[in-house]
Amino acid sequence: MTQGKRPSWNSYFMQMAQVVAGRSTCLRRQVGAVVVKDKQILSTGYNGSPSGLRHCVELGCLRQSLSVPSGERHEICRAVHAEQNALVQAAKHGVAIAGADLYTTHQPCVLCTKLLINVGIKRVFYHYPYPDQLAVEMAMEAGLELIHFKEDIPNP
Repeated sequence: MTQGKRPSWNSYFMQMAQVVAGRSTCLRRQVGAVVVKDKQILSTGYNGSPSGLRHCVELGCLRQSLSVPSGERHEICRAVHAEQNALVQAAKHGVAIAGADLYTTHQPCVLCTKLLINVGIKRVFYHYPYPDQLAVEMAMEAGLELIHFKEDIPNP
């Protein structure tokens, strides 16, 4: 058996975020997030409706039906964001994440950025940019490092 080149840690965790995104039930954008500390995965999350509620794949996209542009009016959506779900899962299971990094397929919106700042996430690695300048400004002000991961992510 021939051994291929091992991915870097950043590439490995970004690939994991891509795998997690495969669970998303959002019709517009499939997002995955992985919280990592000391090279260990602490929590994961993907975007979708709250537990026990019907998903957009069943009901249709509320944002699309109302023509809400990307990056605006985040409250008009049935889904919990991937980053939010990763934080909620850590809290639900008593996992301390202060000082951890977040790997996510998409740059966090302002709602998620505020939460990431408050829980003490230090760095966010993201693959796809997102049109939310306020999120970028708040991250910079708080010292939350946003790192655009530009390597290709293999599809799972």
